[in-house]
Amino acid sequence: MQTLPSARLFAFARVLTVIKRNMSQSSVKLALIDLSGTLHVDDQPTEGAVEALKRLREHGVKVKFVTNTTKESVGSLFARLRKIGFELEREEIYGSLAAASEYVRKSSLNPYYLLTDDARTDMPPNDPARPLDSVVVGLAPERFSYEHMNEAFRVLRQQSKVQLVAIHEGRYYKAKDGIALGPGCFVKGLEYSTGVSAVCIGKPNEYFFRSALPDGVAVEECVMIGDDPNDDCLGAMSIGMKGYLVETGKYQPELYTAESRPKVSGIFATFGDVVQHIVSGGQ
Repeated sequence: MQTLPSARLFAFARVLTVIKRNMSQSSVKLALIDLSGTLHVDDQPTEGAVEALKRLREHGVKVKFVTNTTKESVGSLFARLRKIGFELEREEIYGSLAAASEYVRKSSLNPYYLLTDDARTDMPPNDPARPLDSVVVGLAPERFSYEHMNEAFRVLRQQSKVQLVAIHEGRYYKAKDGIALGPGCFVKGLEYSTGVSAVCIGKPNEYFFRSALPDGVAVEECVMIGDDPNDDCLGAMSIGMKGYLVETGKYQPELYTAESRPKVSGIFATFGDVVQHIVSGGQ
């Protein structure tokens, strides 16, 4: 049997290595990345996240930051991320707040806003000449008092054609002092009291994920990385993406058994571990 010279074998092995590297680089074209609990918690980056994001970009993967954050405007969020070391452009942030703002404009709504003052700057202004015809709810702890909730209730009860718009329905999120209550229970309370079903704008809404994709990128070429099994991972997986879950945010692995763990594409300790999985060609 004829054997190849060692030099030719070495060259052939190098070609195979290049092919494998190119295949791994092209397997994921776009990463949709959650922010709070995945890349940072309040004003602190999660372990190794700043360096891991740089590594992911160097590998040729495009990124878009998709977030349900509604406590602050996109401008404030962008400034916070830059301040704590992340390299990104403002245009790379696609949030449920922006999607909700577009929904309010297209629907010509004149809402009562349960939002922080900062988040409110990203929304259309009210028209004082028109009656309030809707309620928009985001994460606004200082607005979740009886006075404000009762005002929202009255708006939704005053006429038949009203809308309750939930920027998202998150149950809880990770804050620097631990797990904190999200806006979901307040949305559900208004639904229960008024009989008005909410329109949910952000994750895990299919429209939100699809609208985050640039032209020319198929869902099969994308991954979603986040800390919420349902809103981040399963929501993205429902339209054909892979959903990678990290343990640096709201996901609490100690609350699950091996049988009840979320059926996501993969569970990783940190964002950096997900990046290592992607750049090594893992599926």
